[in-house]
Amino acid sequence: MKIIRWNDPDFATQVAALDRRAHPTEAVRTTVSEILDHIRSGGDEALMRLTARFGGPDFLDSNALRVTPAEFASARKSTDAATHKALQTSYVNVQAFARRGLREDWEFTNAQGATVGERYRPFERVGIYVPGGSAPLVSTALMTVTLAQAAGCPQIVVTTPSDREGRIAPALLAALELAGATEVYRVGGAQAIAAMGLGTRTIRPVAKIFGPGNSYVVEAKRQLFGVVAVDLLPGPSEILVLADDSARPDWIAADLLAQAEHGGDSAMVLITTSESVLVNVSIAVAMQVVMLPRQVQLNAVLEKSARLILAKDLDHAIDLANRYAAEHVSLAFRDPRPIGDRITTAGAIFLGGLSPVAAGDFLAGPSHTLPTGGAGKSFSGLTVDQFQRRTSIIRYDADSLRKSVDTIEKFSAIEGLDAHGRSAAIRFA
Repeated sequence: MKIIRWNDPDFATQVAALDRRAHPTEAVRTTVSEILDHIRSGGDEALMRLTARFGGPDFLDSNALRVTPAEFASARKSTDAATHKALQTSYVNVQAFARRGLREDWEFTNAQGATVGERYRPFERVGIYVPGGSAPLVSTALMTVTLAQAAGCPQIVVTTPSDREGRIAPALLAALELAGATEVYRVGGAQAIAAMGLGTRTIRPVAKIFGPGNSYVVEAKRQLFGVVAVDLLPGPSEILVLADDSARPDWIAADLLAQAEHGGDSAMVLITTSESVLVNVSIAVAMQVVMLPRQVQLNAVLEKSARLILAKDLDHAIDLANRYAAEHVSLAFRDPRPIGDRITTAGAIFLGGLSPVAAGDFLAGPSHTLPTGGAGKSFSGLTVDQFQRRTSIIRYDADSLRKSVDTIEKFSAIEGLDAHGRSAAIRFA
């Protein structure tokens, strides 16, 4: 864990990593390209072979790819009542939030009298990736699949990795069933993204792919963009806490460690204007981390991508936060709302010390699928309208077209596209 102060001689060098743009390594890019080629040419057989190679089951045949109704029924029975209640509580909030974000059809009359508008329809078939390598991410299932259901997508395809025996955690299957998944396949990694995007004999191609994942999953979505639509490129978890001298160091440490326990390339950053908060958060992290079970994941993040930064002043702190463009930004201030108005690149903003990021991860309502790796400079988080296809509607009558012909012909002349102008004028010849 690095402690960096603005008056350090090499401060600029140490915070240079805050100016981020997500770029895949050459090794990841090459590996994913090869995986896509294998799925493109080998279909189900390549999918099963790659799944076994990367830690999944060694399938007997492609019929075993899909989770069966009997498995869903078994999961339902083996999931305890408290878990069902937690899933239902989160589902209700996520669904209610999603419904408020649905886009509605509209029309109006333009200056020449033509009717123009927009129509929104759900994608017919969507694919959703739910990670499941180190933990059954039931919250991700709820915060992706539920949005597709709220949008009215009739076919909701989910891929999620299983263990070597082909088992998926019962709670995850229960969450997927509750949220409305219509097909679930026990495959993960870049090969699962390739199967949904390119299609195989068993997994028919989807129109758009959603969901977070590791660097290989993200790169597969990046390489398939254009072949299939994608939502955004969400990778490993990250948190940035912005704090003044009123902040509780123990609360900040707990929030930082909560996101760091995802491990891998996850990141935790504190930016504060208070020397006392900086030092005490460092102490609190050291005290709390030894009490947590996921030591391997936590220590990897603390070693590689944990930074506690003392900024020169509030403006400096906000500038650093906007440069970093974190997935989660927690504002530990006496009055967080004015600060929140100045944060322009976050995936999600948590206002005040009593708004833990974990509440957004599991329960609050907005999807926790958010841009990472600096992508918040360009992307927003997952929203329900991304499951809707927008179509423009245009209708002219004789009067409105007559008022428009001269302008159409002028544009045709400027661009040297005579047939365009004639296609409008011919209607009055």
